[in-house]
Amino acid sequence: MLASYYTPNVLEAGLDEVGRGCLAGPVVAAAVILPSDYRHPVLTDSKQLSYRQRDKLQVDIRREAIAWAIAEVSPADIDQLNILKASFLAMHRATDALAIRPEHLLVDGNRFTPYPMVPHTCIIKGDSLYLSIAAASVLAKTHRDELMERLGLTYPAYGWAQNVGYPTAFHRAAIREYGTTPHHRMSFRLL
Repeated sequence: MLASYYTPNVLEAGLDEVGRGCLAGPVVAAAVILPSDYRHPVLTDSKQLSYRQRDKLQVDIRREAIAWAIAEVSPADIDQLNILKASFLAMHRATDALAIRPEHLLVDGNRFTPYPMVPHTCIIKGDSLYLSIAAASVLAKTHRDELMERLGLTYPAYGWAQNVGYPTAFHRAAIREYGTTPHHRMSFRLL
């Protein structure tokens, strides 16, 4: 079972992002503050969950969290900043959007740009170790997947309903055949 908190008696927000390796769409981050006694038998890293499990969990998390927020950084900003800085910016924006200011940030990964006046701890594979990071993973992934599915209705040739912007053979073949869209990251190797 995943741990509820990293630092007892401290209001912690878990942070995670999705979409770093995509060729199209924004990078999305979520920040989640869970009650210290929060438990869930299924919650873990969003990549280990089915679509149906993530969809149900996002409802539970939004209802039961003390606070949660989701933020995006656009493909144009990714191209200008680079994907790592854009990922950190998305996490900062999600933290900014929380209704309650956390006292500590638990960040999935090994690097982070410090957030003003709030200490942080980077945790490799944190989304499979801490509930708040796993919850952030689920919210970020479901939000981004839904966004890419909607964009896929406008740009059906790219298969975004299935690949959500990742560099699949189908997606790359569509870029070769149809070119790029305003949602593609032009600084990425698209072909």
